[in-house]
Amino acid sequence: MPLDTYGVLSGTLHRHFRDQPDTQGRWFHVNLEVDAPAGRYRCAVDVDGKESATGVRWKAFVLAASVLDPLPALAPGYHGLSASCGSGAVDCLRHPALREGRGRLFPRRPPAWLRSLLDRLDPPRPWISGSNLDAAAALEPILVPGRPVLVLGQPFDHGGPGMHNIHQNQGDPYGSRWWADNGTWQDGATFTRRPDGRYDVFLNKFSSQAGRTGPDGHPL
Repeated sequence: MPLDTYGVLSGTLHRHFRDQPDTQGRWFHVNLEVDAPAGRYRCAVDVDGKESATGVRWKAFVLAASVLDPLPALAPGYHGLSASCGSGAVDCLRHPALREGRGRLFPRRPPAWLRSLLDRLDPPRPWISGSNLDAAAALEPILVPGRPVLVLGQPFDHGGPGMHNIHQNQGDPYGSRWWADNGTWQDGATFTRRPDGRYDVFLNKFSSQAGRTGPDGHPL
């Protein structure tokens, strides 16, 4: 079954910090401290997979606030979201502004001039692969203290309020311990609002997770 709870935290970024290195000298999370009416939340963004030699894959880009509706209009605090298109939920593989490509618009590869035009109108958003340090370095520039922030994932309350599963939550392979959590429209994400009103976007997933999934979120 998919995640039993899913939603978005709207608040103000207080600060961020990396986990302390483990015995092999790696960091597994970049932690955000986010202020909201219920207190200061700790949001653990995964920037490494403990069972992956590659770490994570990620993408970082900028979007207009309107593309993320209805999230930007939400009051500060945690809001549960239905796992469906239009609720504000994120699906890295299905949301038209977040997915890797524009899909199968053409039965054959279009000519170069048309590809160039389409890339300007609808830029491709490929996943980037690298180490945990590369992923952390890609995320941290958008973590400006005082910025409004939207963090999507699963809430927790042990040791204080917080958010985890801030990563793609579908496409885990059969036999893995996360197979049962696969589902569509329940992906984690980090959005921070720029001074011009647009949003910096950071999406991340584990290298073991599939790039194509069925309606149940399981790999195709």
